[in-house]
Amino acid sequence: MTTGGVTSVQNIRFARSADGVGIAYAVHGSGPPLVIDKSWLSHLQFDWQSPVWRHYLVELGRVATVIRYDERGYGMSDRDVSDHSLEARVADLEAVADDAGIERFALLAMAQGGPVAIEYAARHPERLTRLVFYGSFAGDQLATTPEDVELYETIGAMIRVGWSRPTSEFRRVFTKMMIPDGTEEQMRWIDDLQQVAVDVETAMLARSHRLVTDSSARLSELDLPTLVLHSRGDRAQPYQRGRDLAARISGARLVALESNNHIVLADEAAWPVFLQEVTQFLAPDRLSVAPTEVEDVASLLSPRERDILRLAAQGHDNNAIATELVLSVRTVERHFQNVYTKLGLQGRNARTAAVARLLARPSP
Repeated sequence: MTTGGVTSVQNIRFARSADGVGIAYAVHGSGPPLVIDKSWLSHLQFDWQSPVWRHYLVELGRVATVIRYDERGYGMSDRDVSDHSLEARVADLEAVADDAGIERFALLAMAQGGPVAIEYAARHPERLTRLVFYGSFAGDQLATTPEDVELYETIGAMIRVGWSRPTSEFRRVFTKMMIPDGTEEQMRWIDDLQQVAVDVETAMLARSHRLVTDSSARLSELDLPTLVLHSRGDRAQPYQRGRDLAARISGARLVALESNNHIVLADEAAWPVFLQEVTQFLAPDRLSVAPTEVEDVASLLSPRERDILRLAAQGHDNNAIATELVLSVRTVERHFQNVYTKLGLQGRNARTAAVARLLARPSP
């Protein structure tokens, strides 16, 4: 059953990691595969109707087959786990990709999923089509100054004391870091997610492993299309971390989201920016999938962009197209640039390739 082109239910499955730990993952949507390493706080079932995450799941499911999973010790994955090392977490991602039966896919790393995605990309470049980082980083840094040590210990004490309490005063501190501009309903959901997703012992153990996890040395090895999105006012992961990622990955593109939230919410002006950037970035993967599996190329373009391509196919140059459509030549050029971006084309032959793809689409 589908609603608005999006599967209305998710298919939950289980993969077995290298050390035998069961990793829960969910599949929904249609189109080329997009694996999401959401990391840390997640619960596949609880997230499905979330007032914080639902818009991501719905909209990304319109352009891709979304495969997301709960990390070891979290959500619906096996809970009684002691190994939260980078090696184990990379093995979990490997297990999910293999169990899902996908040969090549785009990988979206959120927050603390960054180091895992970087390591996976360095080890398995042949498996990835492209890489997206959202509110993420290459590695945490150990506390070095007395102030850093004090802050680290204070946060640890808050987790130990407040995580399991029936009231949410302590958990609300973390919620405020993630969505400071959220509504009370959204904040209550994050408060609850913290308890639903993980117990206090696992949260503390995983946190200690993450503080010594750093994949920065691998960044120079990455050689695939990369998009980095990060909120300027992110309090959970400072914007500078996203900027550093983009600066150290060859050819990476950085998009600054005008938001204070670690998780951009549906009613923010930054949300359509995020969605457009990710949709356009994934467009080449959609075009590489058989026409029976996704909408044809025309569905990616606006009516005006299709008109311009059709005229180009008839041999019109930019001046003639501008005259025919009563536009300025500059506007026609801008439309062509938008087309090239959506179709993942560049260089001298981009115009010819765009026309060829439009003409090659199946007849209605």
